[in-house]
Amino acid sequence: MRNAEVVKILQDIADLLELKGENQFKIRAYQRATRSIEHFPQSVEQLAKEGRLNDIPGVGEGIGKKLNELFSTGHLKYYEELRSQFPSGTSALLDVPGIGPKTAIKLSGELGISSLSELEEAIQEGKVASLYRLGDKIAQNIEHHLKLLRSKENRIPIGVALPVAENVISSLKSSPVINLTTAGSLRRFKETAGDIDILGTSDRCEEVLNTFAHLPEVKEILALGETKSSVIVAPDLQVDLRVVPHDSFGSSLQYFTGSKDHNIKLRERGRRQGLKLSEYGITELDSGITHKFTHEEDFYHWLGLSFIPPELREGQEEIELAAKSSLPHLLELSNIRGDFHVHTDWSDGQNSVEEMAVAAKDMGYEFITITDHSRGRGVAHGLDEERVLKQLERIREVEGRVGIHILSGIEVDIRADGNLDLPDSVLSKLDVVIASVHSSFSQDRDRMTKRMLSAVENSQVDILGHPSGRLLEEREEVALDFETLFSACKETKTVLEINCQPKRLDLKDSYIREAIKAGVKLSLGSDAHSISQLQYMHFGVGIARRGWCESKHVLNTLSFEEVRQWMKEKVCAPLSI
Repeated sequence: MRNAEVVKILQDIADLLELKGENQFKIRAYQRATRSIEHFPQSVEQLAKEGRLNDIPGVGEGIGKKLNELFSTGHLKYYEELRSQFPSGTSALLDVPGIGPKTAIKLSGELGISSLSELEEAIQEGKVASLYRLGDKIAQNIEHHLKLLRSKENRIPIGVALPVAENVISSLKSSPVINLTTAGSLRRFKETAGDIDILGTSDRCEEVLNTFAHLPEVKEILALGETKSSVIVAPDLQVDLRVVPHDSFGSSLQYFTGSKDHNIKLRERGRRQGLKLSEYGITELDSGITHKFTHEEDFYHWLGLSFIPPELREGQEEIELAAKSSLPHLLELSNIRGDFHVHTDWSDGQNSVEEMAVAAKDMGYEFITITDHSRGRGVAHGLDEERVLKQLERIREVEGRVGIHILSGIEVDIRADGNLDLPDSVLSKLDVVIASVHSSFSQDRDRMTKRMLSAVENSQVDILGHPSGRLLEEREEVALDFETLFSACKETKTVLEINCQPKRLDLKDSYIREAIKAGVKLSLGSDAHSISQLQYMHFGVGIARRGWCESKHVLNTLSFEEVRQWMKEKVCAPLSI
């Protein structure tokens, strides 16, 4: 059983207990366990087999027994009994963003809704809007979230798809195939993918495709052809493998990487030059001669273009700029010299300050920033004023022994009224303050914008964390005037975060590009809750590249001394809001 499935069950239990009006401490226990497992880097089921469930913060004896029952039998009696106390379909309704426990029980109890299709029908018939204390606005909001949920049912988050693709590629390396790489939207680093496309070259296509179709992770063979095969792998993802001749690899990789809009514009350019472009190469229409390319770069150069990185191939202005050799020099993972957003076991992380620092040093970083949650995160064991100062002492002690610069920081909550969760007198003692929204996501655009600007105005705030508040496949971004926010950040020299957690990737690519145009500095934060999650930095770099981000736009590319100088120079001027 995957960790995500366990998280869903525990979250359901917490929601149902809230519906019952159970003790808040009991509810929070399940919420705390849910959050810990959500960020836990290892298989919880495997830990249960090893008798190590107590390694997971928030999983005590009671919840541990329930997890052991779940893993050993495939069922959890407590969960099933709890669900039986409510109308059928309550749990399904809770999957829809915007539907809380009270609304779910009202929909299922008063309208008898037990599925999403029934919910959709009830909205269209006006039954949802007619319920007491719901009305048209709430019904429209539910319908909006339901449509978004439907539209995402066949999309795979990159955080799920990329590791699967890398595992398949690794498994195929023993077969007679070379040049194995991802293609399609995954190679362009889109935040979600329809399926997984892999490309390679071989002189023994049949053998390679047969090996692919019978990999241990394959659950079902959809098609087994001469040059392409399709399979289903766990967890129910389609993977397509194409094997092409060596001399066509460059043109095939370009063609199958896309995007559709990019390739259409590229073909139009080719036609104006008397050329036909395909996965086989570039054909001169007059002579019929086809030029083949083993390297993708040569394909673009033959058209009179500089190489266009995959992340930029979305049919915007990349071809015109490539024709003038004016494309940006995109950020590289090797440019990153430190991490600005890291959690430890002082709040909801899995490892100590020292363990995270040593891991960052092993990655070649010059610095790492410890930014545990403030006390406002009840489920995250956040830091109050006293613990902030104690951790500061610990950081200085560890820094002296480990041999990497450790910046002291905090991820402080921006409360619903715009105030911060800790006083300036405490925040001023820290090197880096990240201010983030973790609650009241449904505020309207005006209130949310004023809330964010209030944080940006605070002279202690250095970075605005995961600004849009989105969680891929779970929660839409908040209503926010980004243009006004970007202007305020430029004026106050407040940095906007690109959160690298694959469930967030926030800011998204389009906002990154607009922030850069507005003159706003950006930072990348892995938001790591364990040593392994420090590697999430590459997800952030990928989304930054899609936002046309260069090294000069990102705070993480500075040396430690340059970062310290930036902190000294940061100023804040009052705004009129």
